Amino acid sequence: MGIKIDSSDFLNFGNGDTEFVPIIADAIDEDIDLTEVPEHLPILPLRNTVLFPGVVIPITVGREKSIKLVREIYKRKGMIGVLAQNDNEIDEPGIENLYRVGTMAQIIKILQMPDDTTSVIIQGKRRFQLEEIVSDEPYLLGRVKGLEEVKPLRESEEFDAIVGSIKDLALKINQSSSNIPQEASFALKNIEGAGFLVNYIGSNIDIGLKEKQELLEMNDLKDRSIRLLEYLSMELQKQKLKKDIQEKVKHDLDQQQREYLLNQQMKTIQDELGGSPIDQEVLDLKEKASKKQWSKAIAKVFNKELEKLGRINPSSAEYSVQVNYLETILDLPWDYSTRDNFNLKRAEKILNQDHTGLDQVKERILEHLAVLKLKGDMKAPILCLYGPPGVGKTSLGKSVARAIDRNYVRMSLGGLKDESEIRGHRKTYIGAMPGRIVQYIKRAQSSNPVFILDEIDKVGSDFRGDPSSALLEVLDPEQNSSFYDNYLEMEYDLSKVLFIATANQISSIHPALRDRMEMIEISGYVVEEKVDIARKHLIKKQLKEHGLEAKRFSFSKEVLEYIIENHTRESGVRQLDKKIAKVVRQLTKRVAFGEDLPKRLNLAIIRELLGAPEVFKESYQGNDFAGVVTGLAWTETGGQILFVESSLSKGKGTLTLTGNLGDVMKESAVLALEYLKSHAEKLNLNLDVFEKWNVHVHVPAGAIPKDGPSAGVTMVTSLASMFTQRKVRKNLAMTGEITLRGRVMPVGGIKEKILAAKRASIKEIILSEENRKEIDEIKSDYLGGLRFHYVRTIKEVLDVALLKQKVDDPLKLD
Repeated sequence: MGIKIDSSDFLNFGNGDTEFVPIIADAIDEDIDLTEVPEHLPILPLRNTVLFPGVVIPITVGREKSIKLVREIYKRKGMIGVLAQNDNEIDEPGIENLYRVGTMAQIIKILQMPDDTTSVIIQGKRRFQLEEIVSDEPYLLGRVKGLEEVKPLRESEEFDAIVGSIKDLALKINQSSSNIPQEASFALKNIEGAGFLVNYIGSNIDIGLKEKQELLEMNDLKDRSIRLLEYLSMELQKQKLKKDIQEKVKHDLDQQQREYLLNQQMKTIQDELGGSPIDQEVLDLKEKASKKQWSKAIAKVFNKELEKLGRINPSSAEYSVQVNYLETILDLPWDYSTRDNFNLKRAEKILNQDHTGLDQVKERILEHLAVLKLKGDMKAPILCLYGPPGVGKTSLGKSVARAIDRNYVRMSLGGLKDESEIRGHRKTYIGAMPGRIVQYIKRAQSSNPVFILDEIDKVGSDFRGDPSSALLEVLDPEQNSSFYDNYLEMEYDLSKVLFIATANQISSIHPALRDRMEMIEISGYVVEEKVDIARKHLIKKQLKEHGLEAKRFSFSKEVLEYIIENHTRESGVRQLDKKIAKVVRQLTKRVAFGEDLPKRLNLAIIRELLGAPEVFKESYQGNDFAGVVTGLAWTETGGQILFVESSLSKGKGTLTLTGNLGDVMKESAVLALEYLKSHAEKLNLNLDVFEKWNVHVHVPAGAIPKDGPSAGVTMVTSLASMFTQRKVRKNLAMTGEITLRGRVMPVGGIKEKILAAKRASIKEIILSEENRKEIDEIKSDYLGGLRFHYVRTIKEVLDVALLKQKVDDPLKLD
């Protein structure tokens, strides 16, 4: 047996896991310092114990060498050197198994215990350092050197404060621990010497052997005190943390027991009153399920989850999650669908009543109804209506639903970035819910509603996933019959849903998503169509919303055209609706004040109500200058005309482009110039002109970014006019992309561009031959007064656009 500690002989200090608390024997610090250390000392190795100067501890001796050492030295009343082992497993330690710094000790008493073990009470005297082991028989004998203690000055206020803090923290630890008797605090309060106090507390604090040895090896008492203060602070924090944990555990256990008892009492009371509300809730769910029209697979899942609900404790959070899940299953329409109204004439009448124009969409809806009427079953089409804002894409969905007697729901996709918004969250999460698709189907209360996916081009993506990818399954007729929602954990049939998506820009829609939908373009309205929409819908709506009778005021065609042309610039009618609302508000105010107003509104009243014109009509600027050509452009708010201006200045043939042009538009200008260079002879131009004159092309409204290939024919005509100094045909506009070989390619937005040309009093328009089909689709009523020139090459463009007549005061190019 080695030396070990007998915990029955002394008090615990710290958190109860410390091996011992020494018996108090207050030593005077001066006496310890005066104790001489001999050159040789018998060495007593200790396991798990570090002896500090002045501290008295009992130890149990078990090794034969150790028993022989203590008995012999005790008889001689000599001193021993106590060193801690760095490896507790070694029974016969050598110098390599011992720490080099230890404490010289005096043997106070040897006790023979009832269990035949030998206990020894020793007191530390002074620190020493082991130089070498000179003998190991009959016990270890070492050559040692005494270590001096570096103490602060007596009047050191800082050291006194440190020692005071050590004593206060030690007393707090004693008071907070239920395992430490009051005698320990009494002993601490009666220790007077600062050095002995530090050693005594360092001997008893609940830290490891290595940390205690580190304290012992510190020669500077101030440094040892600061380190001890750190250990005490950590110990006090651990005590507080342990106490908090114990109190929390006790509180939680008390709360659980209280809830259990209350639940048992409630159950007993409910049984006496005739049943539990929890049981009643389960019965209600079963009754609702019995009335549902769903498949056996769904019924099987529902019954399984209902049985699971019966096994869950009603007070747990999981219970409410399970109830919500079952109620969601019950609320979904599953196999229930409304009956379509196959009266095609009625459907056509409703669509025409609600919307002017939009013939393509109306025709597609009627085609679908016709097939359903004859076949009886067909997968619903998935349409995407794209075009500028305010043309009626979203409101069309309501008309379609009304026309075929289906329920209607609308879901806005603008700014959607989380894939879970489409597919739902797994129900294991607190606050989980189904995806928006399933939620809106539940709201529609039928499996075949008209479902508007608004602003599908505004869908985003981030670290939470890509909603566009999730929509691929929703909008694929081959897949959406088995749409999987993460919350339901079941497939739902979306094949009967009539999805209608809306968008402004199809370029931002995911290509795979775009491929799954029937793309139908809804272009802007001409002035005549806007007047018709205002008369049929907007005026009546605003009069009703502002509390006026429908026949109280009337707007003439002249008045509506004035509002459209002078106060709005858009492809749709949203701004027009706002202007009519402004007029009606002003009229309502005057009626409320008792003013006498005519029933038929004239221009004078409208000008007074709306103020000065907000939009200045774009107009043709004439053909007096060479190099100025009118082009046609498409914007999000509709079509508009733009002017391309060219000028020449003497130089080295450089090309300058201004007007906030994009890369594609700049490339069109370069192509135009290169075409003219390569065909200079046909235009009767001297090639030297291109090397002696700098070219500057400008597109006015420099603050507005411009891009796209449709200004190609306009730029080549502008440059040709400038180099030849020939006039451009009067009241002429053009649009089209050009190639290096001289071909004229088709462009988009033709209808909007035609409307812009009419507003600007343009009479003739040059288009690519391939754009002829777009013109054929526009009602002839809206093309009155326009003449179209369809071309295939740049040569044809120049033949039409340039007159033989030169401008006044032409530039001399030599």
